[in-house]
Amino acid sequence: MTHPAGERSAQRGAALLTAMIIVTLIATMSATMVWQQWRAVQIEAVERARTQSAWLLSGGLDFARFFLREDRTARNGGPVSLKGAWATPLQEAKLSSFLAVDKSNVDDAPEVFLAGSITDAQARYNLRNLVDADGKIVAAEVSALGKLFDSIGVAPDLAATVATGMRDATARPGSPGLPENAPLMPQNVAQLAWFGLPAASLRLMQPFVVLLPRATPVNLNTAPREVLAAAIDGLTVGGAERLVEARTSRGAALANLQEAKSLLPGVTTLDARRVGVSSNFFFVQTRIRLEDRVLEEQSLVETRGLEIVPLQRRRISSRDPAG
Repeated sequence: MTHPAGERSAQRGAALLTAMIIVTLIATMSATMVWQQWRAVQIEAVERARTQSAWLLSGGLDFARFFLREDRTARNGGPVSLKGAWATPLQEAKLSSFLAVDKSNVDDAPEVFLAGSITDAQARYNLRNLVDADGKIVAAEVSALGKLFDSIGVAPDLAATVATGMRDATARPGSPGLPENAPLMPQNVAQLAWFGLPAASLRLMQPFVVLLPRATPVNLNTAPREVLAAAIDGLTVGGAERLVEARTSRGAALANLQEAKSLLPGVTTLDARRVGVSSNFFFVQTRIRLEDRVLEEQSLVETRGLEIVPLQRRRISSRDPAG
């Protein structure tokens, strides 16, 4: 039995269409499998880069620990000043060249760059000083903070707002007069927004104030003039500038408060609870650039004898703008 030519043509067309559908399905499935495999490789590469960066940042923190420990050993627990080796920033350096076992064969090594710095946290005004051990606001410290705010362009009346917020944040639950919506204790300056401070004021405050685990004196060897003028009663910003110049020109750090007082004519007393010549808290800033990814970490560390204890660690990841 023979089929008409039209029917045979229709059958061939259906077979061709079926074959095309099958080929399309196979191509789609193949493309999906290839994409999934590529995506898995990309995720693995990113995770590997993140893990490598995290290890390198930990190494950078250990590097800072070494400098702080060596400095403390050299000083034998003496005053902390900007003349110490810890105060010299580490400029961006390529790690791959001197981390390779064979330094002549680093063509396949990833481009890894490390930079970092250590800064004295006690060179800033510690907001913990605003409230005493009994949970009461210290009027002299509120006045000092207002003086600091005035010199850096922040409204001085915000000092009372910060003091009230610190008092409420440190109070025990159920304390008399504690508001129902008492704020949590901030861990950094940016979180002072919880007290109702405007963002513009927080940006101005950032280089000059700090939140440490306990009340601490300002280090006269490292603090900027604005903080010095706020921490010392009767000292103007101009007088604080002269102190900064005098300590810079000296061959050694201020060894005690008596030496500092000799450089401050007109200042009758220096309160050891508010100012000192040493520090136990430092910020360690580490920056890793791995190919086109930049990872930064800021750590707050405390020196306890020769032990360097990390208290806070905060990481920021971003793309290299030059990449």
